[in-house]
Amino acid sequence: MISCVIHSRAARGRAPAPIRHRGLACLPLALASAFGGLALFQLPTLANAQEKAAATLGETVVTANRTPQPLSDLVGDVSIIDRQTIERSGATGVADVLARQPGIEITRNGGVGNTTSLYIRGAETRFTAVYLDGVRIDSQSTGGAGWEGIPLAQIDRIEVLRGPAAAVYGSDAIGGVIQLFTKRGEEGVSPYAGIGFGSHGLRKIEGGVSGKSGLFDYSFGVAHEESKGFNVQPADKRTPSKDGFTSPDRDGYRSTSGNLKLGFQITPDQRIDATLLQSNIEAGYDNAVSFRTRPPILFRNDVSNNTLRTAGLTWSAKWNDIYSTRVQVTDSQSVYKTQPSFYRTETNLRGYLFQNEFRFGPHLVTATLERREDALENAPTTSAKLLSQDRSQNALALGYGFVQGPHSLQLHVRRDKDSEFGGKTTGSAAYGFAILPSLRFTASAGTAFRVPTLYQRFSEYGVATLRPEDSRNVELGLNYAKDGTTAGIVVYRNRVRNMIDFVGTATGCASSFGCYTNVKRATLQGATLSASQRIGDVTLRASFDVQDPKDAETGNLLARRAKRHGTLGADWRVAGWTLGAEVQASSQRYDDSANKVKLGGYTLLNLSASTQITRDLNLVARIDNVGDKDYQYARLYANGGRSAYLGLKWTPQ
Repeated sequence: MISCVIHSRAARGRAPAPIRHRGLACLPLALASAFGGLALFQLPTLANAQEKAAATLGETVVTANRTPQPLSDLVGDVSIIDRQTIERSGATGVADVLARQPGIEITRNGGVGNTTSLYIRGAETRFTAVYLDGVRIDSQSTGGAGWEGIPLAQIDRIEVLRGPAAAVYGSDAIGGVIQLFTKRGEEGVSPYAGIGFGSHGLRKIEGGVSGKSGLFDYSFGVAHEESKGFNVQPADKRTPSKDGFTSPDRDGYRSTSGNLKLGFQITPDQRIDATLLQSNIEAGYDNAVSFRTRPPILFRNDVSNNTLRTAGLTWSAKWNDIYSTRVQVTDSQSVYKTQPSFYRTETNLRGYLFQNEFRFGPHLVTATLERREDALENAPTTSAKLLSQDRSQNALALGYGFVQGPHSLQLHVRRDKDSEFGGKTTGSAAYGFAILPSLRFTASAGTAFRVPTLYQRFSEYGVATLRPEDSRNVELGLNYAKDGTTAGIVVYRNRVRNMIDFVGTATGCASSFGCYTNVKRATLQGATLSASQRIGDVTLRASFDVQDPKDAETGNLLARRAKRHGTLGADWRVAGWTLGAEVQASSQRYDDSANKVKLGGYTLLNLSASTQITRDLNLVARIDNVGDKDYQYARLYANGGRSAYLGLKWTPQ
């Protein structure tokens, strides 16, 4: 029997063969039950209570309805992550910051820079719509954003919407939407510079300047970081390394990124914004193929290169107190390639948006025209025929919002017409009612879809007759906020049909190895709970997810998703310092859809400290995985163990 391990290169376009192999065992879950008790005792929050507690009533978000809206008026399940939270996290990847949020799990094939997946409420990574400064990011090979290629150093703010939003965003938003924002210039001139050092030879340096003068504002930033890394595929404890089951090299990475944002206030009611971002990350990995013959495993020390470029131009105009418009043109390019084992895939996305808003007292009506153009070029080898395909989607979306007294109502409907699949209509309805000034009930329902990637349809493993994946979601929530205490719960059920998977045989399949086909139905159901409590100089926070993301046909748990995961943390302000402790925990998962290859649960303790050394100089220190726990996101791929980080940032006041 043959057993294969297909590394990140396969995950970027080659057919994903079933993984059957041996690897390290993980430690069992230790604190999940404790999280559950704490969460239920405090009746945690609908929209990530600790983030909501920190937000001011006047703060606005754009992700829920694609238009600025006060956080207090939202019906959706939204979290906000600001720059201070990002810097204190000491994280090197966007996914690592998001993994500490309710309802989110990640997997990664090794260290930073290697293939990374993100799951919102158990939904596939391709079921999350991702935008950077309004520019859509996606892959037309595997589907979903390449999280390993998004530079955290350039991100100033993150908004997370959990739950389907296709009626607002179109294809992709089955599990949720994540918006990433770079910094915007404010009055005056604000330069900054920072350095950081950490375990595995990690070194960071960053710098930039932002400001505003008259009608013009700007922000510019560059960053570089590199790490010697660690061996992402150590020897299986049951198999001596002399048999060739390990590649003992260190798999490091090198990342360089930069962004530019310009704004010009043409008149008090008209504004133009332009954004540019480029990032390149080069990461080592062990490309492995495993056979139960001699020799059992062959390793090649390959290097992957991930380049992301985004650009956007927006004109916003408020014509009077009732009517305003927004016109936007965006472009993104994602290129993934490997050497010396050659593979290259390139996705180009172009978007055009014309949004109209009409405000009548407590009523908001939106009408949006949108066009999306997707293109893929995929070269699996230097000699294979280049795959080059493109498609387009045109859409009309209508929305209605009403906020008055204790009532909040949001209605959306959208019609997408794909150049190949024809028309698809999605809709959503959400209602919120303030039972008391501090207690609010919400309910929502919505439909969503995602069209197959161009690779899934037209590659050697593709089937041209694939149908779009679609879903129906319902959820209920209860939220409490008063005097430094926040708590809430959201319960959801999302049923996905026509899920695309890779199988050994399929109708219309030209490859003897297998093809993609619509073979699955999935049920994603569960509850997200979270809470925060401020006691003097101490802030406590907790979140706990109980979920059952399963294959509706077999009843098996979907691969690499846990039934329980959560965080428990505390921040203490004392003598000019902010001291933090955080526990992250997850129950066991399975590495395969057959639920035969188990990944053990884990519990991690992280510690942090930050202070303002001088008026202009801030220090951040962090130790992650204090207990040096041995755990895995994916079979055969190790994590870095205990790690430390120390960073200094100069920001003149």
